[in-house]
Formats: sequence, C-alpha cells, structure tokens
Amino acid sequence: MLQTDIYSGGFADPAVAAAHGFRAAMDVMARPGTRREITGGVAPEGLSPAAASLILTLCDPETGIYLAPDVDSEALRGWITFHTGAPLVAADKADFAVGGWEALMPMDQYRIGTTEYPDRSATLVVELAEFSAPNASLTGPGIKDTARMYLPDLALLQRNAMLYPLGVDLFFTSGSEVAALPRSTQIQSEG
Repeated sequence: MLQTDIYSGGFADPAVAAAHGFRAAMDVMARPGTRREITGGVAPEGLSPAAASLILTLCDPETGIYLAPDVDSEALRGWITFHTGAPLVAADKADFAVGGWEALMPMDQYRIGTTEYPDRSATLVVELAEFSAPNASLTGPGIKDTARMYLPDLALLQRNAMLYPLGVDLFFTSGSEVAALPRSTQIQSEG
C-alpha cells in the first residue's frame, strides 16, 4: 500500500455515514443476536467494511485501539490515525480491539471495568469469515424470548457474561454485516 493510500477510504459523506453507522451499532447492541448492514467504511485490505465503519463511527482521539496481529499493518495504522486520530495502544489499555477471534485471545488481557466504573471496559470487534449457523441461544435485555447466534467459544463467552456488570462487549463483523453480544446477554449451547 502506498503512503497516499492511508488518505483514501473512510466515509464518502462522513456526517450521514457516521449517523447510519452509529444507529446500526446501537441497534445490534440493543438487540443481541440480530444482524444489520453497516456500510460506508472503506479501509485498507484486511479489514471488512463493517469493521471499518465501526472504527470510523465509534473511535476518536480519546479512544485507544488495539490491532490484533492478524489485521495489524502499517497501512491500517496510518489509516486509523488519519481518519480517526485514535491512538494505537496495547491490549490492556484498549477501548476497542480489532481482529480475528484467535488473534484477539486471550480475552483476560482486556479491561473489564471496575465496580465503580463498569463502563471502563474494552469492546472487541471480532472479524469473522462468515456468520456460521447458530450454535447458541441468547436471552437477556433486548431479546423478547430467545435469539440464536453463532459464537466462536461458548464457554469463554459464558464466563464473560457471568462477570456482569463487568466484562467485555463484542461486535462480530463479516463483510458489511455486524452483530453484537453485550456482556449482559445470557448464553446457552444449542447442542
């Protein structure tokens, strides 16, 4: 990637795209297990349009981002700096962490908040090759009865939910789609 490529991409119409991105992000976080299109974000190769849109929408100079080794590149670092001003930080300092599931592990390296400030936790943006067939039933706030969703490690995510009100929140992205799993969601295996 050429140095000038870090300036390309982003949102073509930042105000409108950021508003749509924010709405999509909040909708999926409020309705765990649902998927929404989130488009407009164009990043260097290796990052989906959905993940790029989340970064452009939710990150700013006050938001520390950790890039997992599978997505970390000089081009992506430059793109994030240019388009958001967000500092790149170590995993234990991150507000947002971006990458594939395996590359983001172990989960206990991220902040889970404190009793006084449970909101001071990390949000993981997990890049998936695709949304696979559901393997989990979800219940909790924002879910009428149950929702179904594929989760990469049920036991680990169940332990995260048991930490509530502490724990991490997660966005799952694939192509131009996003889904979310807030720490308040209860998880049961489908099988």
